[in-house]
Amino acid sequence: MNTKRSLVGFVIWLAVCFGAAAFGGRFSPGEWYSNLSKPSWTPPGYVFPPVWTFLYITMGTAAWLVWKKEGFSGRAVAPLTLFLVQLLLNAVWPWLFFGLHLPGLAFAELVLLWLVISVVLVTFFKQDTWAGALLVPYLLWVSFAAALNFSVWRLNL
Repeated sequence: MNTKRSLVGFVIWLAVCFGAAAFGGRFSPGEWYSNLSKPSWTPPGYVFPPVWTFLYITMGTAAWLVWKKEGFSGRAVAPLTLFLVQLLLNAVWPWLFFGLHLPGLAFAELVLLWLVISVVLVTFFKQDTWAGALLVPYLLWVSFAAALNFSVWRLNL
């Protein structure tokens, strides 16, 4: 693959990831969230933007590494399709939690997201070791987010 096509592919994968972030970002915590009971280990709000920025960069890079080996064909079709599914699930969570104020449903969706990320991570590792490794922080953060979502939901029943 030539360098120009590879660079364009990298930019496209980052744009796809940040497009999902932009959709999810439309639903901010707001007053509803500030009035909820939260566990003592809830991070301050300023932690989330840099963490998610880092994660979207690593996610886009991981997808690009898989894509640049075979494009959207051959053995890369299933992993990249699953990647897009998890990205969609990732974008839907803020809408469920912050937009619709449904922390129980948001938690169930996060469990599904976690499962899909796990499968993507394994399939990416099979394609490219670095691509799989780049998704480990994402899976860890979503694990933490699921625990936080569950705690907030339970504290506010």
